[in-house]
Parts: sequence; C-alpha cells; structure tokens
Amino acid sequence: MDLSSIDHILTTTRSVRKRLDLTRPVPPEVIQTCLEIAIQAPTGSNRQGWHFLAITDPEKRGQIAAYYKQSWDAYIAGPRSVRADAAADGQMSRVASSATYLAEHMAEVPVLIIPCYEDRVEASGSVGAQAALYGSILPATWSLMLALRSRGLGAAWTTLHLAYEQEVAALLGIPETVTQAALLPVAYYTGDDFQPAKRRPAREVTYWDGWHNIR
Repeated sequence: MDLSSIDHILTTTRSVRKRLDLTRPVPPEVIQTCLEIAIQAPTGSNRQGWHFLAITDPEKRGQIAAYYKQSWDAYIAGPRSVRADAAADGQMSRVASSATYLAEHMAEVPVLIIPCYEDRVEASGSVGAQAALYGSILPATWSLMLALRSRGLGAAWTTLHLAYEQEVAALLGIPETVTQAALLPVAYYTGDDFQPAKRRPAREVTYWDGWHNIR
C-alpha cells in the first residue's frame, strides 16, 4: 500500500463548504461508484440495513435547503452556536463564515446525499442499541466522503436538516421506519488540495488503562 497517499486522504478530507463548485455537474456514475466503495464498511451484525438517497432534482434540493436554512437560523441564534466562539477564535470564525455560506447556498449544490438506516433510533431502547444503529451507517458515510475526496469531490457532514426529518421524509417518500443519519452536500471542489486541520495532539486525548492516564 502507498501509505503516504492513504494518510494524505485521511488527514485532508475536510468538511467542504465555500470550495464546493456549485456550477459543475456531478455525473451519477461517479456517485454510484463511491457508494459501491462505501458499502464495504462494517455494519452491525452484518445487517447492511443502509440506504442512500441522492437528490439532484432542483425543486427537492430547494425544499431540503429551505428546511436546512431554517434550522441553521435557529442554531446560529442560540447560545451554543459557533458564533459564540467565533469572536475569540480565528478558526471558529472561519467555520462560522463557511457554515453560513453553505446554509445560504445549499440549494445550489448539485447533489445532496442522505444516508439512512432501517429502524428508528429512538425506538432502539438502550444506549448500546442506539450506538449500534448509528455505528452501522456512519462508517459507510465516512467511507463515502473519503471515496468522493479521492475523486476530486468535496462534501460536508451536516445534521441540521434532522430538525425537519419528518418533513424531508415526506418529501422523499422515506418510510417512517427508517432513520436519517446525515445530509451530505456533494460537489467537485475548487482549488488543488486541502491541508490537515489544526488539532490537539492525539497524545493529549489518549488515555491508557484509566481516565486521564497519559503516557
């Protein structure tokens, strides 16, 4: 394996917002190829209860984007939004700016992908059962983002539309027994590459044999 290339993809797959190319079409076959890769991800009990909705219809994208914008407006006005941290943190200021941009341009993104999983998470019962449900769709969703990235496409992991999950389900005909896990706006990205994000060293958040036991 070419570890340098693999590590580069893993460390530079960002949530892409302002650099999504809103004018360049995305061929359906590229999306399908990436999904074929994504469903090689692990899934609880090998159930493979995942489903992916790729939305390209302009009217439906517009309706989903309107729900997303309503949810974003409510979030950004709240006390725990990214705006609260933006004034004191340059990185968070950039995040707030790009997230606002995405909310304002979501309808223009050529493809929206909603990963779903059979069963309702709130009916799962225990924390373990809920973790198992999300743990059966989120790895595939992340694999999808990596596959897209390797082909010159960007995506952003978003969940704000879930405030209107029932409305989006009605719009798309998603059964009541299915849980939506995220919403990925997908497009080719502009520019040549991405850089690793600023993160705390892993050593600072890795504990050995007990909480806060750092080697």
